[in-house]
Formats: sequence, C-alpha cells, structure tokens
Amino acid sequence: MEDKSHAYWSATIKLLRNILIVWFLVSFGAGILFAPVLNSISLGGYPLGFWFAQQGSIYIFIIQIFYYAKRMNEIDREFDVHED
Repeated sequence: MEDKSHAYWSATIKLLRNILIVWFLVSFGAGILFAPVLNSISLGGYPLGFWFAQQGSIYIFIIQIFYYAKRMNEIDREFDVHED
C-alpha cells in the first residue's frame, strides 16, 4: 500500500513540476528573458514578447488548468483513488 501511495504522489509531483516549468518559461522566460529576441516578431501588430507577457501567458495558464484537471483524473483512475 505504501508503494502505491508513494507512486501516486510521485506522479502528482511530476505533473505539478512540469506545469510549473511551463508556467515559468511562458511568464518569465517569454515575457521577460526572451522578450528582446521575440520582439523582432510581430503578432497582430504587437511585438511577440509583449504579446506573451500580456495575453499569451493568460491563454497558456487557462490551457494548463484544463490539462491539469484532465491529467489528474487520469492519475486518480490509474491509482484507483478517483471520486466517481
């Protein structure tokens, strides 16, 4: 039972880690660190670095919420701890 519990939390932590890495790369990386490089590309008349900082990161965060919910349901079913 302890091994199954450990594997469940390991999968959950791995999912959270990956989501946080994407979150960091999009918000801090694309919006701040890579902004000068991305600003040479235009999207809808705005520099891409500005777009990522203002709009793109919000879209990515919303996608991440849905991905997290879907993937967590899969993990719950895999380890037989789902609610339904």
